[in-house]
Amino acid sequence: MKADVETDLNDELLPEYDETLLRNGVRGKYVQRLEHSGSNLILLDPDVAAAFPNAEAVNEALRLLMKIAQTSLVHAHSAP
Repeated sequence: MKADVETDLNDELLPEYDETLLRNGVRGKYVQRLEHSGSNLILLDPDVAAAFPNAEAVNEALRLLMKIAQTSLVHAHSAP
């Protein structure tokens, strides 16, 4: 049995939130559905995620990598 954890926070839920959802919620309930549905959800390792502050930064880095790879291919095919 878990012991109740007491905190110094005086947070109160807004009336529109149902406390039972917080107590009875299941973490990761839909993860398998997302993984198998062909979604674009990608989980980054913690060290990689730490290097990027948001999705926009990840996309920018990947676009740059794609551009570098394309340039390398063009140079490789034009070499004698």
